[in-house]
Amino acid sequence: MPFAVTHVLTSIICVDLYRDYFTKHKKHFTLFTILIAGIGGLLPDIDVPLSWGLSKFGITATWLAHRTVTHTPVFALLFLILGIILWCDKKQKLAILFLVVAFGILLHIFLDLVLSPEGSIMLLWPFSTADFSLGLLTGAVSGFYAALDAILLLAWLTHEEIKHKIKDFI
Repeated sequence: MPFAVTHVLTSIICVDLYRDYFTKHKKHFTLFTILIAGIGGLLPDIDVPLSWGLSKFGITATWLAHRTVTHTPVFALLFLILGIILWCDKKQKLAILFLVVAFGILLHIFLDLVLSPEGSIMLLWPFSTADFSLGLLTGAVSGFYAALDAILLLAWLTHEEIKHKIKDFI
């Protein structure tokens, strides 16, 4: 499965590009919003430290196994619904944060679905526990994931230098 860095970077890059080239609400898409998008991109993997922490107290939560509840569209839907409610309540800045978290979760699920050689995603949970996976990558792919992380990071830093002159902040 893609490394954690891939999940964070893809969410950050997508939201940053949206902010730079498409949104008309730039005051709502701050650097903090981009940070939250990155956290949202990693959020489905919260099942790993939660399972580990619960096991330290002798609690086994099979429903919290990796790639179960937190790797479903329902998990993203929770944040999406909260974002829509907040938007309707005229709390746009907070709503945007929930919406970018939902986006990050959905992007994480998509990346796992497409790039993971093992395991699968329960796209239809809670209605079905059927597993789905495109399995486009097979065999030893950790080198590919490391290269992907490097390419994503360098591409994003290059974009930031060209668009925002980040060297001015050093």
